[in-house]
Amino acid sequence: MIIEFKNGNFNEEKKEGLVLVDFYATWCGPCKMMHPIIEEIGKENPNLKIIKIDVDQHEDLAREYGIMSIPTILLFRDGNLVKKNIGFIAKDQLTQWLNH
Repeated sequence: MIIEFKNGNFNEEKKEGLVLVDFYATWCGPCKMMHPIIEEIGKENPNLKIIKIDVDQHEDLAREYGIMSIPTILLFRDGNLVKKNIGFIAKDQLTQWLNH
């Protein structure tokens, strides 16, 4: 399930289960390259919740999580940050990253 975060309580969105958060911007080339990869990962992992956050619209969240470069993906398990990846990552690498 992929959710475009608009408004609301981010802590509530990430509090249960495995949640991948994709910090991106619409003008970012590598972010555009990551989009289809993240969509595929979402289809292949139905228990993985994916939240996409546009850093230009949610500067507060980007600042809170120390996002200095995009794309940056964060992985939360039951609300706790467990992994962070900065920059483009190929699908096979992302799959490995998620599973280890």
